[in-house]
Amino acid sequence: MKICVLGAGALGCALGGVLTEAGNEVWLVNRNADQVDAMNSRGLILREAGVNRTVAVRAATSAAPVGVVDLVLVLVKSFHTATAMSASTSLLGPQTVVLSLQNGLGHEDELAAIVGRERVLAGKTYVGGAQLAAGHVNIGVRGKDTHIGELEGGVSERVQRIAAVFNAAGLETRVSDNILGTMWDKLLINVATGALSAITRLNYGELYQRLDLEACGVAAVAEAMAVAKASGVVLNMDDPRQAWLKAGAGLPYEFKTSMLQSLEKGSVTEIDFVNGSVVHQGIRCGVPTPVNQTLVACLKGIEHSLFGNQHA
Repeated sequence: MKICVLGAGALGCALGGVLTEAGNEVWLVNRNADQVDAMNSRGLILREAGVNRTVAVRAATSAAPVGVVDLVLVLVKSFHTATAMSASTSLLGPQTVVLSLQNGLGHEDELAAIVGRERVLAGKTYVGGAQLAAGHVNIGVRGKDTHIGELEGGVSERVQRIAAVFNAAGLETRVSDNILGTMWDKLLINVATGALSAITRLNYGELYQRLDLEACGVAAVAEAMAVAKASGVVLNMDDPRQAWLKAGAGLPYEFKTSMLQSLEKGSVTEIDFVNGSVVHQGIRCGVPTPVNQTLVACLKGIEHSLFGNQHA
């Protein structure tokens, strides 16, 4: 399968790297020229379980040299979704499918407005990735599942075909006939640890040593679960602590959440699409979300102190 990873940061490189190893033609698109040059000159270095291996990959700073693909895997930061996809329509052919595996909620609607809703699939992945240097990524792939599905529910042949390609690459992938519930399940994971880690600057190992932070994370998840229930979403979790435990399961001690990685790289976070989406949906359905409101306010304050009113 010919695949373009649109937004080949740490997670995109983790997924794109193992898909390349499985024999697919994968293009890694990242607007950072240093990252692209490093991958094209010496290959993508994947560090897994403390061991490095190098994968020969195709990388570019835009979609221009890629051509039409079978699958566009969207992994850009949430606030870049519309801009990135609008600049990458050259990837689209009659049968091209666009799959978002981004954090949070709302990307599918933005993508549908650009490429047509009939092309768009949704999904969530628990695979982890952390940038060590340009073209060098620490990955957590094994035992971390991925879920994909049609926006309108049901199980289609095209979703099954993509899942088969992912599974053949060692990415444990399941087709969901309730992708909205699946997306909320992943949102709970991000709600549990993302903002807390970014605010405290703690990696996963350090975060999980603090019972007070666990209590805060679990409380944020409980609010999100209440919002989901009030919105008619069917979840696969019934205990908020499940989300807290799953968020860090199987990841190395030194792993950092994507929100913390964003701050450390000099970028704003995706807080608006994670805890922020819980707050906004809570307002719509009349469910109070004071813990999530507080986390959003604190992280927005940190972003303002670091970046002012400018997106980095």
